[in-house]
Amino acid sequence: MLDIALLGTGGMMPLPNRFLSSMLVRYNGRSIVIDCGEGTQVSLRMLGWGFKNIDIICFTHFHGDHISGLPGLLLTIGNSGRTEPVTLIGPKGLQYVVECLCVIARDLPFELIFNELVTPVLVHTDEGISIDTLSVSHGMPCFAYCLEIPRKGKFDVQAATELGLPKPYWSVLQKGDTVEFEGKVYESQMVMGKPRKGFKIAYCTDTRPVEELVSFVKGADLFVCEGIYGDDDKLDKALEYKHMVFSEAATIAKKAEVGELWLTHFSPSLPDPESYLHIAKEIFDNTHCGFDRKFTALQFEE
Repeated sequence: MLDIALLGTGGMMPLPNRFLSSMLVRYNGRSIVIDCGEGTQVSLRMLGWGFKNIDIICFTHFHGDHISGLPGLLLTIGNSGRTEPVTLIGPKGLQYVVECLCVIARDLPFELIFNELVTPVLVHTDEGISIDTLSVSHGMPCFAYCLEIPRKGKFDVQAATELGLPKPYWSVLQKGDTVEFEGKVYESQMVMGKPRKGFKIAYCTDTRPVEELVSFVKGADLFVCEGIYGDDDKLDKALEYKHMVFSEAATIAKKAEVGELWLTHFSPSLPDPESYLHIAKEIFDNTHCGFDRKFTALQFEE
């Protein structure tokens, strides 16, 4: 099972009921945060999912509404009793920006590991999650993220039995390792079925639509995308500041054939995103407006 929660859905400045951009993904008891705007730790406290198991924090870019909540979050993670390193992923200059912010968050009880994205890269975590990145179009270096969890095929008991391999070796093959027994070499694919459908979660905010986005988020179970303005009448402003309106996010979702679209990163001038939701739904029906602490739990298909 994969849990996803929006911790903040605001852009530029927080509102009384809307913190700034942040999302949390939880899998096998471990957590990844993407963006860390003001109010992130408050929202996470309200959600009740805990701080100690946050292993990775990713940043799309370094505008304040996406990173200003970091010092407080790191301090709270430290106060939770964590001593294992925390990995930070973001554009070039990440270490400098974080070290400046952490002047007010010194003496953390864990190491910070920096992964600066000079160009888009694929990162693999210990929990079997791959984190892919795509450079997008904003006023500074900015990345979209895709989190994917592959799923192995089922173990074929009949195939293992027909091989004549003793049962103690079966678990070794299940893990993907090779076994040598009585002069023969046995490989995992001999007893494992075809890979089953896993999960794919895409997150994109603060960008104009770029051509590569469609293929990048293709087939995502959930696509979380900015919609800073609801009405196409605000397209000029979206173009000026390199953002997207609802209809543009929905068009990407439709072309990419995603399962579901959550809109986020709303302008302070958009107090009621739901009143414009119909604009997106006319293009991509399974669109929903995000709100702080909106969450879902995805189940593996059988």
